Amino acid sequence: MPAVMTQVSWPELAEIVGKEYLHPAVAADTFDGVTPQMVCEPGTPEDLARALRWANSNGLKVTPRGGGTKLGWGNPPPGCDLVLSTARLNRVLEYAWDDMTVIVEAGCPVADLQKTLAQHGQQLALDPLWPERATIGGILSTNDSGTLRARYGSLRDLIIGITVALPDGTLAKSGGKVVKNVAGYDLAKLFTGGLGTLGVIVQAIFRLHPLPRESRSLSFSGTPQSLNQLLLAIMASKLTFTGLQLRAAPGGAQLDVRFDGTAAGIQAQVKQLQQIAGGSLVPSDAPAETWTAHQAIWDGAAPALVAKFSVLPAQFAAICGLVKRSAEAQSLAWKVVVQSVGVGYVRLEGNEQALRITALTLRDEIASVGGTKTGGTLVALGCPLAVKRGLDVWGPSSDAQPLMVRIKQRFDPDGTLNPGRFVGGI
Repeated sequence: MPAVMTQVSWPELAEIVGKEYLHPAVAADTFDGVTPQMVCEPGTPEDLARALRWANSNGLKVTPRGGGTKLGWGNPPPGCDLVLSTARLNRVLEYAWDDMTVIVEAGCPVADLQKTLAQHGQQLALDPLWPERATIGGILSTNDSGTLRARYGSLRDLIIGITVALPDGTLAKSGGKVVKNVAGYDLAKLFTGGLGTLGVIVQAIFRLHPLPRESRSLSFSGTPQSLNQLLLAIMASKLTFTGLQLRAAPGGAQLDVRFDGTAAGIQAQVKQLQQIAGGSLVPSDAPAETWTAHQAIWDGAAPALVAKFSVLPAQFAAICGLVKRSAEAQSLAWKVVVQSVGVGYVRLEGNEQALRITALTLRDEIASVGGTKTGGTLVALGCPLAVKRGLDVWGPSSDAQPLMVRIKQRFDPDGTLNPGRFVGGI
């Protein structure tokens, strides 16, 4: 549905960003059934901050946008007047390869940054969804890491500095260009995963890691139960894997392990892995695309629902069983991929009403899996709009909700940025 027209002077905004960088929204700018009035593309952090301040002072509702790969995440907004694009903020500003740090603008695609870093044999040690289009600001806002998180940690572990534009026009900075930096309030961790509801990320500083000399991936086939036990044994060992994931679908289950390093080092790790597995499970070499399974789970027939869940590693097999039973009860196709850190994706395909019923059922069952008090969580990321409107994608609010509301009020008191899309309708 189109946003309610607001009587404002758009030429004022054009003077800030340039006439050629302000244009009416088109069909391609629609997200979650909402069509904005205008789209603007500031060319500098200062211009973006001024544009955001102008929008805030005029009472407009603003949606920040990078590559647009995850605009459908979160609850549908009640409306949007202006899309604030970071497409022109796409430069690598400072690359200190000898210090293994980089300063990059928020609109830079992840793949472009990785190509620059690879020239010096380095990498930003993460593999998020759709890296060719996903931008630095976008992956930070959604906290999208990938399979490398098993070895290098999440984005909150890799980011060491950030610059954000706040609704009042302030450009706030936190952190710096050195890894051991403890001065000031840690805005970087606060804004990572904030879905653009507190401010607009314009720059980030990351610590880097060397590219591996060699890499080898192995896969085991078996039941979810046997593979879950092997996964736990691998995690309890001294193996230094850079990827460890469990995949399951009606056709069976696989456990994937990746080692990086020298040829001799990898061979020693593989030998130890085989000893841990024993003779009952024999690995086979796996192709590199095995590690895009978390991205491939988005591909398939429609209508479909893709949800992200978080559970303890010991509960992976139980989750596969829950998904299987719930999906089959509603005649839905299903598949699961979950990383050793306890974060995974589930895809369900079928009737929209069945998708909603199954998502709600799974959410309740995952919350109590293993008989724990807290259990796991399930967040619906991608699904038909009709399903999303009848399903709070985030699920029940936690005890932290009052604090989150106060933080939102402190940074964005007028509710300018992405209103209604985050947890609890923030």
